[in-house]
Amino acid sequence: MARRLPPLNALRAFESAARHLSFTKAAEELHVTQAAVSHQIKGLEEWLGMPLFRRMNRALILTETGQSYLPPVRDALDTLSHATERLFRMDGSGALTISTMPSFAAKWLVMRLGRFQARHPELEVRLHTTPQLVDFTQQDVDIGIRFGAGNWPGLRCERLMTEDIYPVCSPSLLDGPRPLCCPEDLRHHTLLHDDYFITWGTWGEAAGIAGLDHARGPRFDDSALLLQVAAEGGGVALARGVLVADDVAAGRLVRLFDVHLPGNYAYYVAAPPHYFSRPKVKAFRDWLFEEAATDPAAGHSRTLSAAESATTSSPDALTDA
Repeated sequence: MARRLPPLNALRAFESAARHLSFTKAAEELHVTQAAVSHQIKGLEEWLGMPLFRRMNRALILTETGQSYLPPVRDALDTLSHATERLFRMDGSGALTISTMPSFAAKWLVMRLGRFQARHPELEVRLHTTPQLVDFTQQDVDIGIRFGAGNWPGLRCERLMTEDIYPVCSPSLLDGPRPLCCPEDLRHHTLLHDDYFITWGTWGEAAGIAGLDHARGPRFDDSALLLQVAAEGGGVALARGVLVADDVAAGRLVRLFDVHLPGNYAYYVAAPPHYFSRPKVKAFRDWLFEEAATDPAAGHSRTLSAAESATTSSPDALTDA
């Protein structure tokens, strides 16, 4: 049998006005106008078909009906309030499921997660890596980090990092029989490719290299694997700055030449808008932006609303590369 319940806002207005015996004080407590409180209570009285207050010249008093209705309404609102507080406390601990691309997880996130875990030992971090976009209505995921244009409908998208694109190789290739001294020397080396949208052809054009066979060389569908092959001396990779920065800093890879191109897309933190108010999601989101702010390979960030995301003209989904 369906419950017969009056509007919640009307019950809140009634309980507050009955407790204070004042529409004015109820309005101050609920952060609305006095007229709004009066309208809510009038609607509740009409819904019930009986008066709850007597409006005197300088006083407001409860009718017998109002006096009998107040205790169960107050108890019900208290029960809802306590249950909601318990949910928020529970959401501030337990599992935090993060979805991101395999390459970003391997080359940036995993090596930093220890700092987040040390700050929030109450959270159990679960990392879900996939090149596919997350369906928050079907999957048990709290927050996503994706790479693309930030135009995923229905989600709040915050741009975390942008990056430059440039060639890298193993230090061993600098001293080999065909040392890499200038862009033209790439003709003598294996070119490594991933599925990113800036290709060797685009970079070669910007570098002014004539006659470079930019299509040759193996292709990888995971940028982390591409960088691993490059670090082992298997060729020269066209790398994304955010993913390769730690390898360059550690000396596993070296950056070549002075020609770099700005990336077409960016890394975004994405989730349904209301997820961002959840304590554990907010904690992880804030930590991510702190980490990104200290990363010299990362560009500036900005927030896209769900409305902006839905109207962006770039591709609406990009898989991992």
